Amino acid sequence: MIAGCLSFAASGCGPVLYMVNLSGAQHAVEEARQAGGAQRAPYEYHFALEHLHKAQEFAGTAEYQDALDMASVAEDYGNRARDIARGRGHAAPR
Repeated sequence: MIAGCLSFAASGCGPVLYMVNLSGAQHAVEEARQAGGAQRAPYEYHFALEHLHKAQEFAGTAEYQDALDMASVAEDYGNRARDIARGRGHAAPR
């Protein structure tokens, strides 16, 4: 399915792929929030949150590749923030 969507991205699969990735990003950021990421891993948490907002902004203007990229970063940093907040990870060097 994904291979088919990638080869026919112009036919409307962009929104579908974006929604799948957005769901994972939203879930990761929410888990980080619930774990106390804003307090225990503020850099990672807010980085994830801002990328999530930017993904939604890009999707609103039909820039789905950019939205996918932002959602991917949001999910990665949301997971990092969650792990740090739960004491299972290390903060990224600043």
